Amino acid sequence: MSNLKKIEKEKIVAEQLNGRFAMLGFIAAVGAYLTTGQIIPGIV
Repeated sequence: MSNLKKIEKEKIVAEQLNGRFAMLGFIAAVGAYLTTGQIIPGIV
C-alpha cells in the first residue's frame, strides 16, 4: 500500500515540474516574440 502512495507522489511532483517548465517555455517564447518580433528568432 505504501508503494502506491510513493508512486503517486512521484507522479504529482513530475507533473508539477512539467507544468512549471511549460510555463517557463511559454514566457520565454512570449519574451522572444516581444523583443525580436519573430516566433522563433533566427528563422524567417
